[in-house]
Amino acid sequence: MSETPRFTPIGRGKIAAIATTLEMRAPAPPRPVPAGLDGEVVSLEGISADEYLDLFRRVGQDYLWLTRLFMARETLEAQLASAETQVFGERVGGRLEGLLEFDWRGGAGDCEIKYFGVTAARQATGAARRLMNHAIAHAFASGATRLWLHTNTMDHPRALAFYARSGFTAVGQEVEINDDPRLAGLLPRDAAPHVPIFE
Repeated sequence: MSETPRFTPIGRGKIAAIATTLEMRAPAPPRPVPAGLDGEVVSLEGISADEYLDLFRRVGQDYLWLTRLFMARETLEAQLASAETQVFGERVGGRLEGLLEFDWRGGAGDCEIKYFGVTAARQATGAARRLMNHAIAHAFASGATRLWLHTNTMDHPRALAFYARSGFTAVGQEVEINDDPRLAGLLPRDAAPHVPIFE
């Protein structure tokens, strides 16, 4: 049996992470949310590409969320308009502070949480817990038999533990390599300082 190489080179302008796939096959019980938590979870059906990208950046910039940034505008608009995409947000005082996106393209009860997160100001408030409670309840009420997602080592350091507490089980890991959005001018160069730039 061949031994897996300990080190794998990546090219300049790339970023690499370990991606973990987690899944849930039946709805986990909702986790308690602090009494009096402000804001609400709302449907973002019909959200414009500009509104979506603003929220996407504010939630994901610190963790180098990137796929939607590299996507052509027409492709993103088509994705948002697709019946197989559902987008929800956390709204607080008229401003969106959290993003939850479902991808139902897997078919046969397969539902991926494509993006999930809240802005830095909403972390450690219970907002993410409420948003995840909504994600689980909505997905399974809509016919999901498998709810799954990816997180990676560029994500919030407590993300993996949060998903485990929410009822997800890790089922696989992969090395994920992408173009660095900071070098493409899609995010500020000082975004995600915990991830080195290699140029």
